[in-house]
Amino acid sequence: MNLKFPALVSAITVFFFSGTVSAQEAPKYDYVEAFKPFFYPQTGTETRSASGQPGHAYWQNSADYHLNVSLNESKKEITGTAEIKYTNNSPDKLNFLWLQLDQNLFAKDSRGNAVVPLSGSRNGAHGETFDGGYTIKSVKLDGKEVKYTITDTRMQIDLPGELKARGGVAKISIEYSFVSPEYGSDRMGVQDTKNGKIFTIAQWYPRMCVYDDVMGWNTLPYVGASEFYLEYGDITANITVPANHYVVASGELLNENEVYSKEEISRWNQARNSDKTVMIRPETEIGKNKPSGTKTWKFKITQARDFAWASSAGFILDAARINLPNGKKSLAISAYPVESAGEKAWGRSTEYTKAAIEHYSNKWYGYTYPAATNVAGNEGGMEYPGIVFCHMDSKGEDLWGVTDHEFGHNWFPMIVGSNERLFAWMDEGFNTFINEISTEAFNKGEYYRKKRLGQAGNFFMNDNLEPVMVGPDNMKERSIAALAYYKPGAGLSILRESILGPEKFDKAFRTYIDRWAFKHPTPWDFFHTMENVSGEELTWFWRGWFFNKWKIDQGVKSAKYIDGDFKKGALITVENIGQLPMPTTVQLKFADGTVKNVKIPIEVWKRNTEWTFKVDSDKAIKEVKVDPDSQIPDTNLNNNSLVL
Repeated sequence: MNLKFPALVSAITVFFFSGTVSAQEAPKYDYVEAFKPFFYPQTGTETRSASGQPGHAYWQNSADYHLNVSLNESKKEITGTAEIKYTNNSPDKLNFLWLQLDQNLFAKDSRGNAVVPLSGSRNGAHGETFDGGYTIKSVKLDGKEVKYTITDTRMQIDLPGELKARGGVAKISIEYSFVSPEYGSDRMGVQDTKNGKIFTIAQWYPRMCVYDDVMGWNTLPYVGASEFYLEYGDITANITVPANHYVVASGELLNENEVYSKEEISRWNQARNSDKTVMIRPETEIGKNKPSGTKTWKFKITQARDFAWASSAGFILDAARINLPNGKKSLAISAYPVESAGEKAWGRSTEYTKAAIEHYSNKWYGYTYPAATNVAGNEGGMEYPGIVFCHMDSKGEDLWGVTDHEFGHNWFPMIVGSNERLFAWMDEGFNTFINEISTEAFNKGEYYRKKRLGQAGNFFMNDNLEPVMVGPDNMKERSIAALAYYKPGAGLSILRESILGPEKFDKAFRTYIDRWAFKHPTPWDFFHTMENVSGEELTWFWRGWFFNKWKIDQGVKSAKYIDGDFKKGALITVENIGQLPMPTTVQLKFADGTVKNVKIPIEVWKRNTEWTFKVDSDKAIKEVKVDPDSQIPDTNLNNNSLVL
């Protein structure tokens, strides 16, 4: 998801607590507290190794869906049937099943509506009054009516008999309908355009809750801010819409001969072999043919955690080939209205999509879906497997940023399936981090501006922020940008550039993605993996940056020539004042214009609050400075340098 903060600099400028750290005296550095043992809550188990990889007996359940749905354009109503094949691979027998009914967020009496403050929120339906939420017509298990209970955004199905462990299968069928909100918590909606409405449809079918080895059933209600935790499986969808509509969706279109003209199919085939964008349905063809009745579009996606789609009579469509590692191919597709057209706007969407997918595939892990579709709607930005929704008014740098961000989510959490409901930073923060690298790589840095993290200390470590590890439903809404996106993203940048180095970090990060692709990692699986692969102790960093609100403050305390004679060298004393230590770079600028850097490893701070080292030099020193490249966010820049 995108919070429409295009750059860290902008966020620092507009965020409500920009400025200095609160006046209260900050706690002093305690090296025993920073490096104390027993950080991890448990040792390795059969399902999760202490090395950070899935254990020898790791399991997870699966959910396959066959979905039949129809769209009533005038009523904005979705009517459908979800057939679910749920496989219990756990070692536990199950007496009941839990499902998510996320559309119930838009019911008038939902918990999500109840927590919207008078000042308003981006979550929920933005004050729209309508009959939202699911209408459930029937729930069947193995073809027979079954008892169920709905509590807000969850449904519990009581099983007439136990579902067997290690392979037991339940076949569920649910008939339902709902009216789509115009603005569905910035994740779905209906957008008017001059050539017809754009329907961007998500959270549109009952989905299985995750049953895992950490919490058992994960049944936290959906109240708007937090996103999703979903099982993997194969999904087919038959989507019936007005005949003049064009549909794009997660996965592969199965019946293109039934829904496209011969000329359009020829253009698709051209696009599949073109690195340049090919127009499939140009603006000049919109509204020419107005068939009556309905048309059914059929899609399939495999090894996916979700499915979304979009439908409109007003779509311009274009596409280009995506080149993946090992000679594999995918297809970049864009669907947008005429209002969004043009080379300064959505005319470059497919170029952006192709570039983002190719970069992430080559840098981290190969893209796994047959298409990547960017849809212009009324969402600021929202991600689903193989398809994303971005705002129709985005253009230029903003459109690159939101496109790159939303497709970055196909790695976190679509491939690496973390629990977004609890740990937003494991998808938003990881994604914010990889976006920085991809933006630098795109088109020779067309939109790249290097961020000076050293000047952001008071943004990241303000006393008004909660810790990163707090869930998004448990933090102030105004804190989400900092705590889910920017602070964890910056933390990974610090880890890569200043603590581990790019080579060590990238190897460990790729290993984490590979180990947990299409699985359910916890934060501790990530922490273990990064430490085991890099070979470095990092618990001090996890403890200070993610679990606590520790501040960084390092400074130059003194610089003295030995015996008062610069020709004999100098003694430099640096200190760690803030609660969170960091490996330190100390730069000495000499009077003759030369420079010398001294690296202070993290181990210095395991039993010291200050450190003195000798500089062998016969030159006069002009200035001593810590963090000369401004890579570490420090809450007090005034003590970072000393002029002699």
